[in-house]
Amino acid sequence: MLVGQYDYAIDAKGRLNFPARFRDAMGETFIVTRWLDHCLAAFPAEEFEKVAAKIEEKGLVKGRKVSRMLYASAVEVTPDKQGRIQLPAKLREYAGLDHDVTIIGSRSFAEIWNTEAWNANQETSDEDFTAAMEDLDF
Repeated sequence: MLVGQYDYAIDAKGRLNFPARFRDAMGETFIVTRWLDHCLAAFPAEEFEKVAAKIEEKGLVKGRKVSRMLYASAVEVTPDKQGRIQLPAKLREYAGLDHDVTIIGSRSFAEIWNTEAWNANQETSDEDFTAAMEDLDF
């Protein structure tokens, strides 16, 4: 299970350290693609297959925009010996990744955020958090 938050800096060549604990769970090669809220998602290959199957279940009309976005922007990455992954310029631009990056665990995949955007996203009040938990029947 991918849990936790890790802060890194992306280098000038677009390389990003990926947490060792996450690398173990992701496998040797994994998929990085655009995701919600202008972040990126990193999926183990088998989890990305589950996402693809779910999109296909929705049919062509409902799934085509999502599949176009996810598949067209998806890249396979393999960490180098230092544990870094190379992120293409288009993905870095989409997520605003220019220096400070936060990687968070989201159970079966990881999200890659611009740290400033992540911090702004987390500025929800206790009332908002409580309401969201109630919506999920907790």
